[in-house]
Amino acid sequence: MLGLVSPADAKTLLVPEEHAAIQLAIDAASAGDIVLVNSGVYSERIRMKAGVVLRSVGEDQRGKVGLKRAEDTVIDGSGIKSNDPGVLMAEDSTLDGFTVTGIGSYDEEKWKRHYATRGDDQEYEKFGQLGVAGVCVEKVNQCRVINNVVHHIGYTGILIVGDDQVGDDQVGDDQVGDDQVSKRPHIIGNVSFRNMGGGIGVMHGASPTIESNLCFENFYAGIGHASNATPRVINNTCFGNIRAGIGISEGSQPVVRGNQCYDNRRAGIGVRTGEETAPLIEGNECFRNEMAGIGISDEATGIVRDNRCYRNKEAGIGCREGARPTIEGNQCYENNMAGIGIEKGASATLRNNQCRENRLAGIGVRENATAHLYQNRCEENQTVAIGVDSESNVTAISNHLIRTGGMPPMIAVKGSSTAWLIGNTIIGGGVAGVLAQGDVRVLGNEFIGNGPRKGPGPPHFAVWGHEDARVSMVNNQIRGWRHGLSTNKSFSVQAVGNEIRNFIDAAIVVKNSKRRTQILSNVAYSNGDQDRCVNIEGEGAISRENVVKIEESASEAGAK
Repeated sequence: MLGLVSPADAKTLLVPEEHAAIQLAIDAASAGDIVLVNSGVYSERIRMKAGVVLRSVGEDQRGKVGLKRAEDTVIDGSGIKSNDPGVLMAEDSTLDGFTVTGIGSYDEEKWKRHYATRGDDQEYEKFGQLGVAGVCVEKVNQCRVINNVVHHIGYTGILIVGDDQVGDDQVGDDQVGDDQVSKRPHIIGNVSFRNMGGGIGVMHGASPTIESNLCFENFYAGIGHASNATPRVINNTCFGNIRAGIGISEGSQPVVRGNQCYDNRRAGIGVRTGEETAPLIEGNECFRNEMAGIGISDEATGIVRDNRCYRNKEAGIGCREGARPTIEGNQCYENNMAGIGIEKGASATLRNNQCRENRLAGIGVRENATAHLYQNRCEENQTVAIGVDSESNVTAISNHLIRTGGMPPMIAVKGSSTAWLIGNTIIGGGVAGVLAQGDVRVLGNEFIGNGPRKGPGPPHFAVWGHEDARVSMVNNQIRGWRHGLSTNKSFSVQAVGNEIRNFIDAAIVVKNSKRRTQILSNVAYSNGDQDRCVNIEGEGAISRENVVKIEESASEAGAK
């Protein structure tokens, strides 16, 4: 029976009726006791005791930003010379329904200056460093911080610190059992705003559950992770923070699920600093952020799936600077740049994403980036469905690309880039289905044009090879384009086994290739006897077994 407290043994200590100060009541309490605090302002800094519940008086009706009882019961640490946090949690203790403020120095001028510059001048080396928090959970295996309001702290509002020993029970993913999750610190239903650090910070291997909190207008992230943190971050709302709504760095591997991040000065969710930074980010909603909805950089990895990212000022999901995430099942729409952007040496795998109505590309890959694209759907993006530029590499397999109007190409491969386009469906129009200015292999795709476009005007080619391009086009099904393939001064051209319908004059047009040209076994289906399968200008081309087959119109077939 040692260490056990029965409900009959527990007692309630009243502040200020029985004890003039909160700390005096806690000092007099034992494990299992409840310290019940009436409304008022208490000029103290609190050190909790193991097993003690500290709760404010009142029901759970709403106040201006949090619970009314929390707003009416204030722990104010200002004017007290101490390096202690506003509240220091203990093992199995509970802090329920208080406002904590006045810890450290809040700097309004500094906050406004960095808000105006989106935090570009903030010092990165401060991330992961300890300071004096409003509420601190340090090396505590389990406790509860619930229903509190923490604001105007000179450092992070609520801080959870581990001991950097991330064991098997702190893996931060769906493999954690219910018994292990229950032993985490629980940070639930708090409001944390206008603090000079993050709203909630997790670091040094800590593994709490952070759920249903509201974090806004904090100096760094709304919820920040550093130094191998492995929390579960679930159903929180983060907006208006100077950096990300949720920030993940320095080897952290949180589960980030069901959160709403909007109007943050940088990304909605930001991930960076090293391949060991590998979160699971799923089912979140990120919108109207000043940068990406979800941004991954600095060689970070992880899984980004089933999120909604829309109306962000940059990409819906953006990867750069060596990041290597897996991105799957996301909806990215109405963003000011790409739905999903991969750039600056990043390498990403994209599966089953939907990118629609973005101002630039549905999927954009540039600046020596690499992307593997499988079964994504890009609809009605204003510029291109897929854009590849600046010495980048793309493999695109079984994607579905649609645009009903517009002049840009559906797929653009530029700037000495390489693309393998295999088994995709390309529906729409513009100057080209595929614009090739690099090395492009077009294998087994279906091109359904909105034409063919007649008369003078812009090009309207299923595949358009520019000068010095390397174009290989094999076993594609093409209809509704002026030409199935048109090249001029390309470095090399190969077209084998393609079937082309509903074209004008010639199915394949090749002019003045600089090196090898092979046009073999293509079939052009025509309604008249004037159309040609191949029109080649220049010398050194190999062209054989290309045929024109007369295809009856529907009216002719019906008459017969």
